[in-house]
Amino acid sequence: MNKKIFTYKKSGVNIDAADKFVDFISSVSSKKKGKKKFSNIGGFGSISDIPNHIKQPKIVACTDGVGTKIEIANTLNKYDTIGIDLVAMSVNDLIVQGAKPLLFLDYISINKIDLKKLKSIIKGIVNGCKLSECELVGGETAEMPGTYEKGKFDIAGFAVGVVGKNKILNKNKIKTNDLILAIPSSGLHSNGFSLVRYLISRKRIDIKKNKFLKTELIKPTKIYVKEVLKLIDQNLINGCANITGGGLADNIKRIIPNNLVANINLSKIKTLKIFKWLKNNGISDKEMLKTFNCGVGFCLIINPNKYEKIKKYFTKDFKPYVIGKVFRGKNKVKLNGAINWI
Repeated sequence: MNKKIFTYKKSGVNIDAADKFVDFISSVSSKKKGKKKFSNIGGFGSISDIPNHIKQPKIVACTDGVGTKIEIANTLNKYDTIGIDLVAMSVNDLIVQGAKPLLFLDYISINKIDLKKLKSIIKGIVNGCKLSECELVGGETAEMPGTYEKGKFDIAGFAVGVVGKNKILNKNKIKTNDLILAIPSSGLHSNGFSLVRYLISRKRIDIKKNKFLKTELIKPTKIYVKEVLKLIDQNLINGCANITGGGLADNIKRIIPNNLVANINLSKIKTLKIFKWLKNNGISDKEMLKTFNCGVGFCLIINPNKYEKIKKYFTKDFKPYVIGKVFRGKNKVKLNGAINWI
């Protein structure tokens, strides 16, 4: 009697394809300016140096994903930018505490290994690491048949940075009369996509045929690392906040001391077309403000006399501008006025 032969591959897991993918990751992540450098890819763990010029170094770690923006990538069959999003969501958090990103690891779980799709994602991650001046040192790819539907996947990122004890940004540095600056976002970044997709579904919009949405919804998150670290190095900022899920108020609140209040004038915000489109298609002001960045991707809190110098570190599209001021008070954040959506 013939016995059935059971293999891992027949169950839906292709180790050979996974090995080829690891080889690809190693090839794209271990090159710098055309030269090979030490790489941990393919090992059981990654080993990295802590910069020896940093006094009393402290390790800072962050993790995040890109949420349901993945489904936009699936709909558009475009995967070369969500890797940038993945890196951005972690490294933009690291710099809030003054840390320089050192290394990044990714985790990809997928129904079935699709080398073309995964290579595109990894290229985005490598690009994001270059923009952040950190190294992709490893990760994990899990082929999970039966857990994800056909074509479905998820990604997560893990970043580690370092900051000298004397450079850590904390609440104690924020004072009364400090200015609150908005640095523009590149768009939605990676937050609020469940609401965006719900709206699009209810209005029966085909984003593949809508040129505006096709471009806007897949725009990668702006990485603020280079500019902000230069400001930190020059002692030009007292605090900063990455404006992600929860919007402007919830994220600013996290860095304001108990005895102070960030008084923000919403009418000063320079919003973007994608947010105007969402507002005009049925989302209330309140919902917009608690779900999206509304055009403010990152905030700086600074001494007023440093404003002109700070602006010089940014390109035209991401030039910071004043949206508020710090006063004595309670509740940490007060929003005044209304955003001009026109």
